[in-house]
Amino acid sequence: MQPLALLLILFVAALQRGKEMDETVAEFFKRIILKIPMIEMMTILKTWGFLSENQLQTVNLRQRKESLVQDLVLLCEEKRASLNDAALLDIVYTQFHRHQKVWDVFRMSKEPGEDSDLFDMEQFKSSFKKILQRALKNVTVSFRDAEENAVWIRIAWGTQYRKPNQYKPTYVVYYSQTPYAFTSSSRLRSNIPLLGQALTVASKHHQIVKMDLRSRYLDSLKAIVFKQYNQTFETHNSTTPLQERSLGLDINMDSRIIHENRIEKERVQRVTEETFGHYPQPRLEFAQYKLETKFKSDLNGGILAEREEPLRCLIKFSSPNLLEALKSLAPAGIADAPLSPLLTCIPNKGMNYFKIRDK
Repeated sequence: MQPLALLLILFVAALQRGKEMDETVAEFFKRIILKIPMIEMMTILKTWGFLSENQLQTVNLRQRKESLVQDLVLLCEEKRASLNDAALLDIVYTQFHRHQKVWDVFRMSKEPGEDSDLFDMEQFKSSFKKILQRALKNVTVSFRDAEENAVWIRIAWGTQYRKPNQYKPTYVVYYSQTPYAFTSSSRLRSNIPLLGQALTVASKHHQIVKMDLRSRYLDSLKAIVFKQYNQTFETHNSTTPLQERSLGLDINMDSRIIHENRIEKERVQRVTEETFGHYPQPRLEFAQYKLETKFKSDLNGGILAEREEPLRCLIKFSSPNLLEALKSLAPAGIADAPLSPLLTCIPNKGMNYFKIRDK
């Protein structure tokens, strides 16, 4: 084959690959924009910050969504939007709809006596990305800075032979100079060790462990691990007499109710406040308890007495706002006060998965 003909074939192939990539990015943009509710469209696009104010003014939000998507994709193509630009738009959408993900919490630690190094966010990003790309040929990593010295990371995983799947990414939220990272639960469990390695090395920690804490409410998880849930309570004037605070008692209480009942209600309210505080609780949807025990009896014989395997059961408490629901049980007369420490220790222990075994 003549050299000129070979060069022509290679040039055409390169054009085809470039066109294919453009089509891939356009389809990616289309799918992201379709997810955005119309009522949030302009807010999310402005937060994204890629399209100019003049371009956004040309967008007609009163047309059918399919037509709106086509217009927005054309605007992105005019500005030569890249795959990373699309990934950033996806991060913005996920930030607005973070409750649609289930979040796990990872805690990192340093060696005993190890000094804290000065943290550089740009160095963290560079190190994190290099670690993943060296270990895995096909992976795309995007970053977006957020409030409170946090960075959102989007990782689209591929394999040595397959391109990254942009539609099933993992999201990570890391707060600089803290040992905590929050990750959206990933089906690709094989990538968790690599993700952990990238986090520990980039943030200059020694090891990482997954906490027994999970929820859809990222802000509540952050409040629990950073002990921010009691800030309102700490600034509350605790010297105020209990009788002057809200006890949930009717001012026009029936005079026929005996004095002992009022005293008991005040006791329940006091114990509840001492246990949960005088502030809104972090929002969790469930708490899970795995129980494992062996049958004990002084009587000889019986099927259970001869059983070597322990008895196991799983108990799960669920509610749209579990901690607030637990807080209301005793004042409502549904449970005795105080509640079991296994139920009230969730924020302090930073966990909602428990394993209970015989000592």
